[in-house]
Amino acid sequence: MSAAAVLRRERAALCDTFETVGPDAPTLNEGWLAADLAAHLLVRETRPDAALGILLPGPFAKYTERVMQHYEARGFDAMVTALRGGPPWLHRQGPLARANVVENWIHHEDLRRPRGDGPRDLDEETTAILWDSLRLSSIVAGRRLHGAGLTLAAPADDRMRVVRHAEPMVTVTGPVGEIVLFMSGRKEAADVVLDGPPEGIAIVRAARFGL
Repeated sequence: MSAAAVLRRERAALCDTFETVGPDAPTLNEGWLAADLAAHLLVRETRPDAALGILLPGPFAKYTERVMQHYEARGFDAMVTALRGGPPWLHRQGPLARANVVENWIHHEDLRRPRGDGPRDLDEETTAILWDSLRLSSIVAGRRLHGAGLTLAAPADDRMRVVRHAEPMVTVTGPVGEIVLFMSGRKEAADVVLDGPPEGIAIVRAARFGL
């Protein structure tokens, strides 16, 4: 299955969940309800002029917030309908399709976990795309992690990645999707096990991961 096909399937499932939980449902994103999350996805894909504010503070972030409010003013149902139409062509091709699978999958979990839903079973294609995304997140995490080392292990899929060589070494073990959640900054929601000296685990838990 191609990344574009995986993206179409994950987007459809995400929109189903949006419709199930409604606009006022909580998310894992601090301060955001489901309507805010839907607006974020639309801004990210359709408003490159406002996308910088997703990463940058100050006037960039304020402008992005205004654009999100513009989308939300259209109504939640209209936003979900727009999302069901799929991302623009550029976001459905090649590396961007793979990146968009990860973005949609993580935000789907942002909706699912607050209502008590647990980990999903993933097929081989989704697992491979999510694991590959850890290349970038591991580089970011490795630069932010100081005073400890970190290894990621998904034994069920026979996968392992060293984020940073250092002592004390900590290993995060779990399914690939749960490791991706942990490395995206959703540490408390991720169903993983941390092994290592207590001081190392404390450092890893306190480190700022994700964008």
